[in-house]
Amino acid sequence: MHIESLPTDQQLISQPSLYRSLDMSRAGLEKLRKNDPSFPRPIKFGESRQSCAYYIVGEVKSWLETKMSQRGAA
Repeated sequence: MHIESLPTDQQLISQPSLYRSLDMSRAGLEKLRKNDPSFPRPIKFGESRQSCAYYIVGEVKSWLETKMSQRGAA
């Protein structure tokens, strides 16, 4: 199975790619994760702190859509 063949909402994005996509620093993403419990949790493929963290693209998109809709309602 190729990752490109997965539906977009099931594809993964690495943590460094995510903070670059959001135009944030690594520390900024960590702060966001700590301060916003609705932000998607990462998936890690290992037990150590150094294990790579990935996010499900569909969950991040849903989170962004929710934030955009809240912005309009405020």
